[in-house]
Order: sequence, then structure tokens, then C-alpha cells
Amino acid sequence: MNLQEVKKNAREKMKGYCRVCRICDGVACAGEVPGMGGAGTGASFRANVQALADVKVNMRTLHDARNPDISCEIFGRRLSMPILAAPITGSDYNMGGAVPEAEFIQMVISGSRQAGTIGMCGDGGNPVFYSSGISAIEKEGGHGIAIIKPRENHKVVEMVKRAQNVGAAAVGMDVDGAGLVTMALMGQPVGPKNVKELKEIISRAELPFILKGIMTVDEAKLAMEAGASAIVVSNHGGRILDYTPGVAEVLPSIAKTVKGKITVLADGGVRSGVDVLKYLALGADAVLVGRPIIIGAYGGGTEGVKLVLDTMASELRQAMILTGCSNLEEITDEVIYKNI
Repeated sequence: MNLQEVKKNAREKMKGYCRVCRICDGVACAGEVPGMGGAGTGASFRANVQALADVKVNMRTLHDARNPDISCEIFGRRLSMPILAAPITGSDYNMGGAVPEAEFIQMVISGSRQAGTIGMCGDGGNPVFYSSGISAIEKEGGHGIAIIKPRENHKVVEMVKRAQNVGAAAVGMDVDGAGLVTMALMGQPVGPKNVKELKEIISRAELPFILKGIMTVDEAKLAMEAGASAIVVSNHGGRILDYTPGVAEVLPSIAKTVKGKITVLADGGVRSGVDVLKYLALGADAVLVGRPIIIGAYGGGTEGVKLVLDTMASELRQAMILTGCSNLEEITDEVIYKNI
């Protein structure tokens, strides 16, 4: 199996839902939500990809970084790479349904573990989504992270306990899901959370708690105040609000403010190991990958997910060799080219 075969298979299985474009930039699928596109004009999706493309890196080859170490520790788990599978649901209405929801998320969680990293499961309008994710994590001995929509507090606490019961590595909430169109269409009550509400939830969680969907410095500070263990700097893949900046534009200021006090993750537009390097250099501790994981699962199952992650890991190592970084700690803003 190779990536070309995986993409070809995925294109056939996702016909009418994803074109599996040569360059996955949100242009062809603008406004296709439900589907694989970005909200409205697709500007936020495109901004993620363009903001990363605008970041240039300094090539350095006079050094001793011959065999970079890309391993890291996240939430007490040693991972082979700083690349995690993002929480993704809605195989039926977002991807065409050729792969049933339960099979899809099992591929993601299992493929991530086989690659030496960890995957996330998500939540959605159908209770089957979260249940399938919890089941997949349980089958992998708790090696997974459960992300919950911003539902009513009592419901969130109940769902957190389910993740705890299967030994999940962490739990979290994609707070940007407050305006998710698909949730509204399926009659699921979601909405924004204030710090008091978040404190109540986090205080009752016995696992590290992640707040996913942070795009401003002030909300990164509020996440810390609420007691979160980590944030994900993310605009939900551009699928929530039209015309947000790209994640690479806002990440540096957020990381400058909270890195070292809270784990900083980032996602949006990651298509290669060089993109991973860029996000790390901009201040992330690790990154989440979404759409390429979907392509891997639909095009190659568990093996396809592993192949996508392994490929990105290999590309990251190569990029570190060519920028003079022996380990992740050495990936600093010195890697970024600044035209002064």
C-alpha cells in the first residue's frame, strides 16, 4: 500500500463528498458543510492552509542533527511523534458513509496506536458517534482521547465519566462546536461555556482536560483560569465560522502567553511533516491532523491511517535534518524565516 493507492481508493469511496484533491485547500469544497468543506465561503479553511504556506523555514545543513528524535510525552503517554489524530465524526453525512461510523473511528484509534501515537474520538448529533469512539478506545486498552461537544454540563460530566471508565488518556471539549451546523440540524443543544461552567466540569474530571477551539490570547488565559490541562489552537478546520484568521497567524501570540503553563496543541491545514515543523516552530507542543486521517481511513483502513502518520513522521524527521534540529526542543522560532 502507498499513499497514491490510498488516495485513489478514498476518492472512489467518498465520491460526492470529497474530491481528494491533489492540493487539499478548501477551494473545491467551499461551503460543503455537512461534507468535507469549510463554512460559508470556505475562507477559514483556506486561511489555515494559506497561513501555513506563508510560513517559510530556514534551511541549515552545517550541524550534527543526523538522526532527529521526534518522540514526545503528552498527558503522561510517551508518543513516537508529536502528531495526533484529530477528533472526527459523521462518517455518514460528512464522508458518504461507505465506512460505518464504528469501523471508521476504530481505524483511527487503532491506526494511531500502531503508528506509536494517539488518536481522538469525537461527539456529534447521533449518540452512536461518541459511543463508537469510547468503544474503540476501550478496545485499545484506553489508548485514546475523547472530545465532547459543549453540551449541558450534566451531560458533559456523564460523558467524561464514560471516558474515565475505559481508561482514556484524556478528555476534552471542542468549545468551538457551540455553533456547529450539523449539531443544530440534529436537534442537539450546544452553546458557549463561561469559566464558571468550565470549572465545574473540569473539577469533576479525573483526567487531563483539553479545550479545543481557542483562537485568541484572552481565551487561552480563560482556559488556564478554568483549569484546563491543554488547549488546541483551532478554528475547527474552518467549519464553524467564516472569515477567521488561519491558525498559524494566531498561534505565536497564544503560545508566547501560555506555553509552559499549559500544553499547546494546534490543528488546521496540516498536510505534511513540514507543516508539523512549522506549527512546532510557531509554538505548539504537538499538532492534530484531520482530513489526511480521513483519507487514510477511507482509502486504506487501519493500515492507511498508520501510513499517513508514519509518512508525516518521516517528513518531519527529514525537515528537522534540513533545519538543524536534533529534537523537538530545538524546533524554535529560529527555524522560521523572518524577512526583516
